[in-house]
Order: sequence, then C-alpha cells, then structure tokens
Amino acid sequence: MVPRPEHSISRAHISPNALKVLNRLKQAGFQAYLVGGGVRDLLLGHEPKDFDIATDATPEEVRGVFRNCRLIGRRFRLAHVFFGREIVEVATFRGSNAEGGSETEAQVTEQGMILRDNVYGSITEDALRRDFTVNALYYNIADFSLVDYAGGLADIEQGRLRLIGADPVARYREDPVRMLRAVRFACKLGFIIDPDCAAPIRELAGLLGEISPARLFEEALKLFHGGYALQAFEKLRHHDLFAQLFPETDACLARQEHDFPITFVSRGLDNTDRRILEGKPVAPAFLFAVLLWEPVRLRYHALLAEGMASAEAIALASHEVASAQQRRVAIQKRFALPMREIWALQPRLERRQGKRPLVLLSHPRFRAAYDFLLLRAEAGETDPELAEWWTRFQDVDAAERTRMLSSSAPRKRKRRKRKPKAKGEAVAASAGKEAASEAGVATTAQPRNGQANE
Repeated sequence: MVPRPEHSISRAHISPNALKVLNRLKQAGFQAYLVGGGVRDLLLGHEPKDFDIATDATPEEVRGVFRNCRLIGRRFRLAHVFFGREIVEVATFRGSNAEGGSETEAQVTEQGMILRDNVYGSITEDALRRDFTVNALYYNIADFSLVDYAGGLADIEQGRLRLIGADPVARYREDPVRMLRAVRFACKLGFIIDPDCAAPIRELAGLLGEISPARLFEEALKLFHGGYALQAFEKLRHHDLFAQLFPETDACLARQEHDFPITFVSRGLDNTDRRILEGKPVAPAFLFAVLLWEPVRLRYHALLAEGMASAEAIALASHEVASAQQRRVAIQKRFALPMREIWALQPRLERRQGKRPLVLLSHPRFRAAYDFLLLRAEAGETDPELAEWWTRFQDVDAAERTRMLSSSAPRKRKRRKRKPKAKGEAVAASAGKEAASEAGVATTAQPRNGQANE
C-alpha cells in the first residue's frame, strides 16, 4: 500500500460522478476502489478517458444502491451507473474459483479461453485476474491510498508492459484479445512489451479466430482511432496480428505492386492520426474503406477484365470483400454502407463529362470520396491531375465550372454516311437477325471496355 502523501493521484483529477459512486458505495458499507486505466493514466499525468470502479458489492447490490443503474453482460456481469451521457462502470471483484450458483460459474474452453466469468472473490484475487500489471492498480476511496498487488508501479516507471502471472501463453489463451490490447497499450503509452510477453504472440495469433467479429470490431476501432493508427498497424503486422483482422488486405500487402498499396494504407492511417491530434472528427467508414480498398481494387479490375461494366464491377467487388470481412471484423451496417459508397464513387470521379460532376458534388458521400481520391493520388495509385481537377472544380465559380466541363468533354466524331443497302442485302440481313434471335444469340456487339451498361 502506498499512502496518500507518497503518490500523485488527487481527487481533483477524478470525475465528480466517479467520486459520487465511490463515496456512496463506501457509505453503504462496501469496499470501493478506482481501478485500471484511470489510475494508470492519472499516475502518468494523462487525462483518463473513463473511470472504472471495483467493489466487493455484487452487481445486484450495486443496483440496489443506485436507481440510475443498469446491469449488462453475460461473459462479465457489470453494473453501469448513468449520469447523463457519462457512464461509470462498476465491477465486482473477480475470484479464481467458486462453487455452485449460476451467477458464480466460470466457463472455460479446452484451450483455456474464458467464456463466462462471474466468479466473485477478494481484491487480491481480482488484481491477479487482470491482464497487465499497469492495469492492476487500485485507488482506495476510504483512505486515498494506492494499492499495488502486481508490481504495476515499477513497470510504469520502467515504461514496460507486462502480463500478470508467470505464464503469458496461458493468459493469452484465457482471452486472445489481450494480444491486441498489448499492441494498443504499447502504442498509447509509449511502452515496450516485455520480451516474455511478446514472444508467444505470433504463435498464438490464430486464436483471434475464436473471438466474435463484433468484439474485434470494437477492438479495431480502439486500435485505429486512438491517435496512433499508423504505429498500431506496423506493430500488428510485426506480430502477425493484422492478418487475423484483415486477411485479404494482408495478402495484398504481401504481394504489393511497386509500393503504393502499403503507401496508401500508411497515408490513410497517418491522415487519421493527424485529424485526431488536431481535434477533427474521424469516420469509421473512411477508416475501413482505407483498410479494405486494395482487395476491392484488385477484384474490381479483375471483373473489368472479364468484361463487366464499371458500376456493376465495383458493386460486386465491394460486396464480396465486405462480406468476407464480416467473418473476421463485423463492421456495423451504419459504417459498412457509407464505406461501400466511398468505393462506388471512385470510378464515377474519373468521368468528368456532361452533368456528372455537378451531380456528384451534391452526393452526401462526395467529400469522403474526394478525400479518398486525394489519398489514392498521393500514394501514386491514380493520376494526380484527376485529384487536382476535382479540387479546382469545387472552388471555381459557375462560369469556370462550365468551361472545365466543356474542356473535359470528348470530341464528337462525325458519323460516316453509309451507302444504302441493296434490296437483296437488306432482306438477307433481316433474315440473319431473325435466325440469331431464334437461336438465342445476341446480335448487338458490346464495347470492348465493358462500359455498355453504365
């Protein structure tokens, strides 16, 4: 135990609502501690994103103390206490084992993965059940002391990320997502992953296939929307974890043409990081459009080569790649639809004739598609002149837009006058068409570039 004068955590830096929960639990006769990332970030001088609480009260007892409380989860039963938009999460101390009772059963697979864990115990057991030492620090509201059961303070001082326990393999098998969390915390905190904890990750990366795609979606957002997306991407690839999340993209990067596929992804992730650091909004749809574009692009061009029309080809390529991705990372529908719209607009941005550009300007997804086009141009995947044209087209007045459209329009070819067919030739041609029709053969030739249906 570290007494209040010997640590830097102050109640002035803790959410007032979290303090309310801590104090009311204490007044009700329960133990109450601020725990996890909130304590870690306060010690590092960072502003915590949220404040989690651990207690010896069961979820039902927590609900009895707070009317603004809702119980959630089956795998881990938790209590959420609501204060408007702020949610304070309260978890009961987890234990190592227990007997009987449906609410105190732990379910574990043969491989060691925990499917359900509502075994309640003491604070000591709870600390040793957590993932990393730096996340097993407790701030006691009763005397404002800091409790460290796993050596987390020493690891914070050394900038080291270390799993609790002597067997990292067993801890990863309990919850394979811990491998992703290791990468995320290393990037977020600027820590190194302890060599003993890093060593088994490549061998165990395939265990992520047992995690629900919905949970991996949440983890992917945390990895790539934390302001360190590019660094996370590089670390994930280093540990063979990226292939578990985005297998088709990883396969494309392994056989990249020149260097633009990896350049494109890197530029897109770097752009996301810069926007977050500048306080600008970021869209999950754009992020996943970047991460999955290369397999979509390759499939699109393959379908074009088979003679499919452009609009149909991009739609089918988008559907195939997005559907396959759902089996690994389940991108929510509200993000998947605009993601596919960004892809669908890319071929349309290449056509600058007639009223098409004016129509595109009013498309609700135009700005995202335009930003996507800029990234493609920067990465060398498409002609920079196209991106420059669209940049200028948005800024000029109506008269200049008209001039730009007319200069982009293809020249009209003069039709060659054909000599009228002789009466006998016309009859023969008509008969040939009727025969072809009866045989089920199309008589209208399709253009070589497959654009007839656009």
